[in-house]
Amino acid sequence: MNRDTLLPPGQCLSVPGCWDGFSALLIEQAGFAAAFLTGGGLSMARFGRPDMGLVSMAQVAETIAVITDRISIPLFVDADTGFGNALNVVSTVRAFERAGAAAIQLEDQTFPKRCGHMAGKGVIGLEEALGKIKAALDARDRALIIARTDALQVEGFQSALDRADAFLEAGADLIFIEGPPELSQMQAIGARYGAQVPLVHNLVEGAVTPVHDAATLAALGYRVALHPLLLLHGLGKLGPQLLARLKADGGTQAIAGDILDLKAVSALTGAPDLTAQAARYA
Repeated sequence: MNRDTLLPPGQCLSVPGCWDGFSALLIEQAGFAAAFLTGGGLSMARFGRPDMGLVSMAQVAETIAVITDRISIPLFVDADTGFGNALNVVSTVRAFERAGAAAIQLEDQTFPKRCGHMAGKGVIGLEEALGKIKAALDARDRALIIARTDALQVEGFQSALDRADAFLEAGADLIFIEGPPELSQMQAIGARYGAQVPLVHNLVEGAVTPVHDAATLAALGYRVALHPLLLLHGLGKLGPQLLARLKADGGTQAIAGDILDLKAVSALTGAPDLTAQAARYA
């Protein structure tokens, strides 16, 4: 994938999060240029568990293959910590590329990792983290490597900058300093790196950072705005409301205007195309 074609300077790409073929299809049909397979979303949506390192590399690779078989837009993938040491990172990058990942995000947390906006996380040493990024760069064939550091909340702002400097020098395609809580820090990050490399930022509902939209991020020098949990947060809010109506009413007639029906979902997921394809082989 050509980095600058997808991420032109001066613009910030909004990338919503998905966890399966249906959520990825919604993103593509909404007109977004890329989707993000979020580790937290996968853990919470598929397994009903928090984002605390409970999903395996094989489970993520299987999900990548399912999604990329269904959509044509690039898929950014959360590879967490690479699922082990530098040798595990090599295997992870190769497996994710084979499955169709266009960009692979690696972070420097200790195991078990946590959501970047949860308390209690830790980070590995800089040299070990740098080794993982170098291993990913050596292993990749075409995928972009997103180097993420969670050091800001653990070791402070200067440590996060030091790690970002090292990752950039090693050749990372994108840089991601997770969770700056102050606008002045985001301004400093943009001024330091924005002209050199695409910067990534998480826009998570209820998270710690002071910026909430892509336009503001673009003005600060950022080029990727991840919205990893928008669809999941929406489902978590609206799903219980729909179920409560069903429990109270014993049917769905009263909420028919708030949901799709079988015909609409079949059309959304491509039933007419498959029917036409089957007819060609009949």
